[in-house]
Amino acid sequence: MSSSEPHADAAGADSRSPAARVLARALDKVIKHSSWLKHAALVAAAKSAIDLLSGAAPAPAPDDGSPEPSASPVTGVPAPAADAALRALLLALDPASPKVAEPALECVAGLLTLRLLLGDVDAADASSSAPPSVSKLFAAVLSCGALGGGDEALELAVLRVLVAFARCPTVSLSGECLGQVLKACYNVYLGSASGGNQLCAKLAVAQVLAIVFARVEADAMDVRVRTVSAADMMDLSDRSLNDSSVVQAAQAFVNEAMEGSDVPEEVVPVDAQIEGGGSGEEDGMSKIREDGLALFKNLCKLSMKFATPDNPDDPVLLRGKVLSLELLRMVVDNAGPFWKTNEKYLEAIKQYLCLSLLKNSALSSMSVFQLLCSIFMSLLSRLRSGLKEEIGIFFPMLILRVLENVLQPSFLQKMTVLNFLEKTCKEPQVIIDIFVNYDCDVDAPNIFERIVNGLLKTALGVPAGSTTTLTVAQDQTFRIESVKCLATIIKSMSTWMDQQIRIGDFAPSVPETLTSTENNNNTHNGEEGSGMEYEPQSDSSSSDITDSSSLEQRRAYKIELQKGIALFNRKPSKGIDFLIRSKKIGHSPEDVASFLRKTAGLNATMIGDYLGERDDFPLKVMHAYVDALNFEGMDFGQAIRFLLQGFRLPGEAQKIDRIMEKFAERYCKCNPDAFTSADTAYVLAYSVILLNTDAHNPMVKNKMSKADFMRNNRGIDNGKDLPEDYLSALYDHIVNNEIKMSADLSVAQTKQTNSVSKLLGLDNIINFVNWIQAEDKALGANDLLIKHIQEKFKAKRGKLESMFYVVADATILRFMMESCWAPMMAAFSVLLDQCDDKAATAQCLKGLRFAVHITSVMCMQTQRDAFLTSIAKFTSLHSAADMKQKNVDAMKAIISIAIEDGNYLQEAWEHVLTCLSRFEQLHLLGEGVPTDASFLTVPLTESEEKFQKSTSGLSSKKTNSLQNPAVMAAVRGGSYDSTVAKASASALVTPEQINNFLSNINLLDQISIVELNHIFAHSQRLNSDAIVAFVKALCKVSMTELQSPMDPRIFCLTKIVEIAHYNMNRIRLVWSRIWKVLSDFFVSVGLLENLSVAIFVMDSLRQLAMKFLEREELANYNFQNEFLRPFVIVMQRSNAPEVRELIVRCVSQMVLSRVNNIKSGWKGVFMVFTSAAADDTKSTVLLAFETVEKIVRDYFHHITETETTTFTDCVTCLIAFTSSQFSSDANLNAIAFLRFCAVKLAEGGFACQDRIPEQPRNSDMSGGNVTVDKDGHVSLWIPLLAGLAKLTTDPRLTIRKGAVGVLFDILKDHGHLFSQIFWTDIFERVVYPLFSGEKSTPRDHISTSNSNDHISTSNSAEHNLPNIETQTLAVKCLVGLFVNFFDLIRPELARIASTITCFIRSPYKHCATTGVSAILRLTEGVGNKLSKEEWKDILVNFKESVAHTFVVFTKIVRMMQDIEIPDRTDSYSEAEQYSDNEVYSNDEEEANMETTSYAIVKLKNHMAVLLVVIQSIIKLYEEHRKQFNNEHISILLEMVSAIATHSSEVSSESSLHMKFHKACSLLEVSEPAIVHFENESYQSYLKLLQALQDDYPSLSKEMNIESQTLHACEKILRIYLKCANEASHRDPSLHCSVPLSAAKKEELAARTSLVLQVMKLLGNLGRNSFSGILPCFFPLLVDLIRCEHSSGEVQHALYNIFQSRIGSMIPV
Repeated sequence: MSSSEPHADAAGADSRSPAARVLARALDKVIKHSSWLKHAALVAAAKSAIDLLSGAAPAPAPDDGSPEPSASPVTGVPAPAADAALRALLLALDPASPKVAEPALECVAGLLTLRLLLGDVDAADASSSAPPSVSKLFAAVLSCGALGGGDEALELAVLRVLVAFARCPTVSLSGECLGQVLKACYNVYLGSASGGNQLCAKLAVAQVLAIVFARVEADAMDVRVRTVSAADMMDLSDRSLNDSSVVQAAQAFVNEAMEGSDVPEEVVPVDAQIEGGGSGEEDGMSKIREDGLALFKNLCKLSMKFATPDNPDDPVLLRGKVLSLELLRMVVDNAGPFWKTNEKYLEAIKQYLCLSLLKNSALSSMSVFQLLCSIFMSLLSRLRSGLKEEIGIFFPMLILRVLENVLQPSFLQKMTVLNFLEKTCKEPQVIIDIFVNYDCDVDAPNIFERIVNGLLKTALGVPAGSTTTLTVAQDQTFRIESVKCLATIIKSMSTWMDQQIRIGDFAPSVPETLTSTENNNNTHNGEEGSGMEYEPQSDSSSSDITDSSSLEQRRAYKIELQKGIALFNRKPSKGIDFLIRSKKIGHSPEDVASFLRKTAGLNATMIGDYLGERDDFPLKVMHAYVDALNFEGMDFGQAIRFLLQGFRLPGEAQKIDRIMEKFAERYCKCNPDAFTSADTAYVLAYSVILLNTDAHNPMVKNKMSKADFMRNNRGIDNGKDLPEDYLSALYDHIVNNEIKMSADLSVAQTKQTNSVSKLLGLDNIINFVNWIQAEDKALGANDLLIKHIQEKFKAKRGKLESMFYVVADATILRFMMESCWAPMMAAFSVLLDQCDDKAATAQCLKGLRFAVHITSVMCMQTQRDAFLTSIAKFTSLHSAADMKQKNVDAMKAIISIAIEDGNYLQEAWEHVLTCLSRFEQLHLLGEGVPTDASFLTVPLTESEEKFQKSTSGLSSKKTNSLQNPAVMAAVRGGSYDSTVAKASASALVTPEQINNFLSNINLLDQISIVELNHIFAHSQRLNSDAIVAFVKALCKVSMTELQSPMDPRIFCLTKIVEIAHYNMNRIRLVWSRIWKVLSDFFVSVGLLENLSVAIFVMDSLRQLAMKFLEREELANYNFQNEFLRPFVIVMQRSNAPEVRELIVRCVSQMVLSRVNNIKSGWKGVFMVFTSAAADDTKSTVLLAFETVEKIVRDYFHHITETETTTFTDCVTCLIAFTSSQFSSDANLNAIAFLRFCAVKLAEGGFACQDRIPEQPRNSDMSGGNVTVDKDGHVSLWIPLLAGLAKLTTDPRLTIRKGAVGVLFDILKDHGHLFSQIFWTDIFERVVYPLFSGEKSTPRDHISTSNSNDHISTSNSAEHNLPNIETQTLAVKCLVGLFVNFFDLIRPELARIASTITCFIRSPYKHCATTGVSAILRLTEGVGNKLSKEEWKDILVNFKESVAHTFVVFTKIVRMMQDIEIPDRTDSYSEAEQYSDNEVYSNDEEEANMETTSYAIVKLKNHMAVLLVVIQSIIKLYEEHRKQFNNEHISILLEMVSAIATHSSEVSSESSLHMKFHKACSLLEVSEPAIVHFENESYQSYLKLLQALQDDYPSLSKEMNIESQTLHACEKILRIYLKCANEASHRDPSLHCSVPLSAAKKEELAARTSLVLQVMKLLGNLGRNSFSGILPCFFPLLVDLIRCEHSSGEVQHALYNIFQSRIGSMIPV
């Protein structure tokens, strides 16, 4: 404000108050501009006031800032002076004199700006006769503005004062006055001739509203308010106001008016304000808020003014409406938290603002539509929690209806909708809340789903062949904008998800947490009170998890319900059955009827058809449906209308009849006095339906008259007529007001079965708002429709399903993505494929990028892979000839995904790495670098060779790099899924194609290869699961690269080595999982047929192993062994000798260079060398053996210091080398190294001493893993000894003998280091197994079945001969070992004796005799140390084994039982001379002779063994008789006696002897010496008996040796007599004797010596003894006289006995 001070007051200025100075200056200006004649009263009043102001002292201002009734209205000015000044100002505010009014207005503005005016402004005060006041001053200002006559300066001054009134905190404007301010500004905006003043008026009223509602929010007068910006208030309709100078002037105006308040408002925190205002709201709101509410309502009312039918296109009215809507938009945009919590303000929005939106929605004005959308979006953004139902209605009406119109949309409308959608979708919480409260609510439309689907339809463009009003450019613009919206949506979802994850712990499997914003104390469930009895319920007191799960339940429930509704709309009966089965409705007819009445989305025609069915259940449903309707108090026409609101009558007469019959019955029940009977109502109902059709069907030409109607209904009331007045009124009602059924308003069912029109019953509203430009009628909406929708709001208000929910758990995004991923995928993919616009493709890639992020974090594998695969395909790396900039951008997106979302990609890493692999390949091709295939040569097929020959003929001007198959394959391209480009001679590449290919590849230079390397280098940042998935995918892609027959590559293989190196320092558990994958990969690649690839991968594995072995491993871990496992498996399975040799070299190098760090890895090392030992390549075997030799010689202590199995593996390895087929020296050297190992163990002090109590003999030491004496290193000796024992079964004799020798040499040389317990274990696990098969030898190797079995038996015996030979050697060594370490292994005597004596049972003579000799050696070595019991054990085992051999003869007898020997004089060797007709018999005889020959040999061996046994018994007695007691001697005698008896049995088998005799003559072999065997047996028996009598007379008496001797003598004589009698039997008829045959003479001669020995024993008997035996022997002696003897010695001996012994006993 700039006014000069009057000169008269200059001297006294300092003594006056600021208000007095302002007033004085203003009044002085008024006087100067006044006319003395016209304004005489004004001049007088002004001078008087100036005088009062000059002489008045400043009055003190009130403390509280509010004037008292008698106080001055001007701060610092006494009341009289103030009244005088105000009276003068009132006179000056004359609109007829602008020059006079302007200083006055300037003065008022200055006082208000300086807060010098005090008081409440009320319209009632302005008209009273009270003294001048602020109210009168306000009224004068308004009057000045209203009657200003169009003066521009005056208009601006008035506007400035009005803003000042609103701004001044010391002046309170009532609600009515605020309305007047609003109207005054409106009048200036609409009526001013100056465009600048119009814009200033617009900004002024906006500023006033900003001030008022800022005070409402803070509930205080003194608040800071931001200055309104002119740019925010510009509108397309005010094009005349868009001049920059005008805009700047208007902005300067409002800035001047708000000087000092252009800083954004800083009020007290909202919570404090709400709390402060809350206490007062119990009794009502404050005056500030009441006035603000009144102003808001007035503003809404202004927006609902419509033109009259006479002037529908009133532009002034339209401008006012637009201004009102703009102001409402501003108010809503600046609405704070108070609006959300105050019920009155929310109610005002619902009743007034929503009504305004509804009424204005019919207008086609573009500016109105834009403002409606803007207001609605502001409501959605700021106040959605309190406007759930309203948003559910207006969103489809304003937004979705336009969005879903693809063919005939208004370009500006749809662009508006798309722009607003984009802005709204930038708010993440809005998108989430829409989905939760609408798409998851059974009674709400699927807004989010419809948004996405609508954007998809727009993005796909106008379908081909469709008629549209859009140009190509417009359609393309729509497509780009819709994709931009979709990208914004998915970005907002991603942002919200990231925020939630950062806020708290996130687990995708945990349901979302719901909180209600409607009621802070209770959590509500949206299903309750929805009118369905079988909906999912939730207890309000349940936990958050229950509520969260209920949200998922509700979503699933809604989807299932929609499925049932859709089925009902096609097949009603099937739909009802489905809903009953899925428990969406109950089983009773009442439940179904309730569902049909209350559920939105059902087709009314289908409901009518179902209710008209005659089946039992639908009929009951129809009855329940009608019974649920209350017709009480309704006239008949209203009742029918009410009935038909929910369905359409079916077309079939019988169905209509059933429904009308039930209606009539129900109507009469509700209105019993209406008709005499239900029949009357039934007939009348039919008549009404016919009348309605007749009157309102345009196809009916001859309409039914009232008389016709009355005539048709005569006598229907039990023969009587209904009153004419009644029928006439009914006729008029029907004719004038058609009965419109809901189905009559329906159109074709859309795919969105639960659209807002169906869900909320608002079909009439939607059809009213038709959006057709031609119907641009600025008429308000129908009052009936408005009333209808308001009733809907009231019905839902307060119900639980209207509660607004807020989700705080990111898991909700799962459901959102499930509903929108497919449309988004389609939109992004189609536009990205069809469009090359950079902005459009950038939006598509952005959308796909965020979709991958969400689905990855949410673990939605299918959706994630779909989005990522789409991006990967659009990289066009598989078809580089078609590459464009968008493909390069897609590759950048892939790299971004890999770096930012690597932790969530899991299996999708394969797509990423495939792209990286292909990118690297193209990069190398572009640089002309030789391909990997040039190094990894692969054998070519015949067709491939022809192709290469054909392509080699290209122009020589091309470089070599462009002539290779890889470049040509890349130029030809392929599909994304193809891993190998097919090379065919017909698909030749031209130079132009190559040049185009190279130019496209240059686009890839935008991406540095370093960016790719970052992905692998940053693999260290991946979490545990992610790195394992990354490695799996990398291995899979690498395998694809390596298996390419045309172009094998090693890019991923080298990266595998890199990432293994990068991640080697991870914790052991994670690294173990990584290596398990890598190990399998290295094995698979190492076994590939491509030799170069296999060699390369083994070398890569060697590098990794060398690096890994730098790390020291702690004891008892097994990871080194796992690391070397690929070497082992490839070594065992590979068919390539080069690969196997390389592995041996690699392992040798690792061992020799990292020997100090190897721990568990020794197992893998020795397993490799073990496999190498069996290799069929000599160089590999020798190299491996050389390494093993060095290990054992130089690093033996490293082997023994690790776990037990290491040494076991070493022994196994050496044993394997004994089987090598290339070098016998290596075989024996390996055995020698086993001896060397023993020496090293002994030198290292690995003794096995007793340190723990003796354990059971069956302690577990199988496999060498012995832990009997850990400190004594038992676990090291056992594998060595067990390994040697294993070699004793080798098929090669030299190896077996060497192994036996080394084994027992080790035991002999180092046995002193072993404890007794260890010796026991050695015998159990090493020694005894050498003889494990020997115990059953006699039974296994002699046939007992038939004559032909001996052949197979003998063959098996021959097969076992090498083992027997080895065992024979072993038993000899065993005896020597026992003798040497008798004191330590004495407890094993019994078992050793049993083992040795078992050899006697062997069918082989050599083996049996070895057993006998072993017994003798054993007794010779330790006999003098043995106890009586030990001797007994030996002798008992000896006896049992000898007795066991007797069965041999029994088996021989059975074997020969059915054998017949032919009587021939010629020898068996001349059998070839027989004729051909005797072939069969010859074959049988040959088999018999073979059997007999075998039996002869067995018998000879058997007798020989028994004779050796007898000799050993005699020797045992002779050498150890001093250690024997009676029991021992008895055992010896029993053995000899048994053999002698057995010899008699052998001799008595005369038939067998005869067969053997014939066979021997035929075979020309000697006969078995059976007689010799018998003689020797009895002779030894007698010798032993005689020795006992001589050596132990007393013992002999105790044992009755003499009796045994005589018994043996008797048996000998009887045998001799039997032989003699058989040889010289007499023929009774001839009375003469037959001479002895030569054979018998021989036999008797052989037996003569034994008989002589018996004679001698008898002759040496004492007299008494002889006399005692004479009765028994005398007949035998007499028979001897009768016999013919081969020698006279027998007769001479007889003579001596008779003469000397018998004769002396006969008395003479």
